[in-house]
Amino acid sequence: MNLSPTLSRFVLHWGEMGTRWGVNRTVSQIHALLYIHGRPMHAEEIVDTLGVARSNVSNSLRELQSWKLARLVHLPGDRRDHFETSTDIWEMFRTIVREREQRELAPTMTVLRELLADPALSKEPAEVRLRLKATLEFLEILTAWSDEMLRLDVATLTKVLKLGARIKKLLGREADPKT
Repeated sequence: MNLSPTLSRFVLHWGEMGTRWGVNRTVSQIHALLYIHGRPMHAEEIVDTLGVARSNVSNSLRELQSWKLARLVHLPGDRRDHFETSTDIWEMFRTIVREREQRELAPTMTVLRELLADPALSKEPAEVRLRLKATLEFLEILTAWSDEMLRLDVATLTKVLKLGARIKKLLGREADPKT
């Protein structure tokens, strides 16, 4: 399959953005390809479309599956494994946030709790103890808020996000000494 210049630009850009977010470029490009096409694709089709090695596609698809961003599907009359991703941008966003929380924030909060519970911490300067405690509190607040937001239906979440932007504008005007 040949990508149009528009779709090629999208896939390449998604790959570039992925690297900035700490995700392998090919993983991101395959995700973009599955997302933009909105239909299951088999590995050879992905290889041919993106011009990357079969082993790279296989590893990238496994990575996408581990992130819950790609699903294995079988099509009637075709023995090959096909892969798809959600075409619902909100579902995709929720999945990424949940996975990042689980992979990055939860382990950090566990270590912070262990450090704060360790009697050896009393030997550290008070400022260090306060910073560790403040970091844990921040991450707990952040994840609690995130969990609440992710439970909202799309319409409500959209309203909350738009309201947040308006509140920022309102607070920005109040904080401006020129008004």
